[in-house]
Amino acid sequence: MSTARTWAVALTGVDGHLVEVEADLSNQTPDFRIIGLPDKSLGEAVQRVHNACKNTGLDLPRRRLTVNLSPASLPKQGSAFDLSIAVAALAAGGSLASRSITRTVHIGELGLDGRLRPVPGVLPSVFAAARAGFEVVVVPQANAAEARLVPGIDVRPAATLSQVAVWHGADVEVQEVDAVAVPPVSPAPTETLDLSDVVGQEDAVQALIVAAAGGHHMLLSGPPGAGKTMLARRLAGILPRLTDDEALEVASIRSLSGESVHSLGAMPPTESPHHSASIAALVGGGSRLVRPGAISRAHRGVLFLDEGAEFSRAALDSLRQPLESGVIEVSRSGMTALFPARFQLIVALNPCPCGNYGVRGAECSCPSLAIRRYATRLSGPLRDRIDIALQVARVSASRAMSGSSTSMTTARAQEQVVAARARATERWRGTPWRRNGDVPGTRLRQQDVRLPVEARSPLDRALERGALTLRGYDRVLRLAWTMADLAGVDSPGRDEVGRALFLRRGFAS
Repeated sequence: MSTARTWAVALTGVDGHLVEVEADLSNQTPDFRIIGLPDKSLGEAVQRVHNACKNTGLDLPRRRLTVNLSPASLPKQGSAFDLSIAVAALAAGGSLASRSITRTVHIGELGLDGRLRPVPGVLPSVFAAARAGFEVVVVPQANAAEARLVPGIDVRPAATLSQVAVWHGADVEVQEVDAVAVPPVSPAPTETLDLSDVVGQEDAVQALIVAAAGGHHMLLSGPPGAGKTMLARRLAGILPRLTDDEALEVASIRSLSGESVHSLGAMPPTESPHHSASIAALVGGGSRLVRPGAISRAHRGVLFLDEGAEFSRAALDSLRQPLESGVIEVSRSGMTALFPARFQLIVALNPCPCGNYGVRGAECSCPSLAIRRYATRLSGPLRDRIDIALQVARVSASRAMSGSSTSMTTARAQEQVVAARARATERWRGTPWRRNGDVPGTRLRQQDVRLPVEARSPLDRALERGALTLRGYDRVLRLAWTMADLAGVDSPGRDEVGRALFLRRGFAS
């Protein structure tokens, strides 16, 4: 009896789990079986491994071969286990050095000709291997740049199975083939988005800065052409640039989505799903492989829902849990995947289906019942989780043709945001929070940071009248602290509380 072991990685969400791949040969009827809770695509690895070995001159022994994926209770999905199964099987037959493969993690899909094909999720897989203490990982040639983004681990890219076999001591000729490449992706057209392009809308620009400084969610309501989309698309530009750890998180999610990752970008991501998007498109999921949705792809960045009232009610309500917790849980039969979802939400709404309700000089053709239904497409609990509600009006013709724009530029706004966040980080040092928008209300109402009675009196009256829920009360407190950070004062006063209530007036009326 001969047994060999190597390692692979199983992904559940963005978390990688090391899987021990054991291969055993026994003197029974020749067969090749994979056990250990594989899915259908992983079960098909038997034929891929058999043909790849044969076509590279590495024939498997004609005996009973059993491959066990341990721990058996952990679900395994996808074709990224092919290389580790082939290596373990060959080592069990004596073709490879068993001691060499036990110290190496193997990731990759095999073609029938023995070439290694790229797989999604290489970045979180290599990160999991490095975190588990492994020093060497073998990946397909096309995933080399992505794998090398993880520091402290020796990445060995390979084009064929024969190349990997030679590394582990096999006496075989290395095939001269072209490595399988990642399909080219046309780069998105770059567009310079600066706040200086915004004409008028000074209040909206200041509200955007407040949202960026504190990590607050925002609702923009107004007729078509008022500039809601223009404002929303400029939020990411004034956010602080991502740290190395944050950029690695964002790149890992992109890798799981199947995108080719070559570098760590510092720009926070922006996701703008179409209003016809389903719940699965927002939350994530899939029948076989669980992929992140728009909520997770917007992690550390901005999720912009244009024409928010056109989204289905169920899709919008799926945002409620991740807005509070910062993670999204996708449950499937036999497994649960967790994806990070710490994003800033911006929702743009028209006042009615035709967009002309309440607009001076325009005629609204919508019946009153349709207007009421349209206004309630965002449920009360979802609205209560949004900090800033702002009415955006159309810019007058004289202002639009004057050639003047807002005096605030993206660079200046970002400086203010970074300075305000630095004050918040210093205040919440020693706690899990870094932004005011993440601090729970129970903490803001504690004695050491509780506002004096004269400062919070307008807020207390709004709560007593029922104009605010307790969650809304806490969100106004967070806004007030952000106002204080932007103003450079130690604690919010009556002015900061008043301006915070003004920014929530869409919910307090």
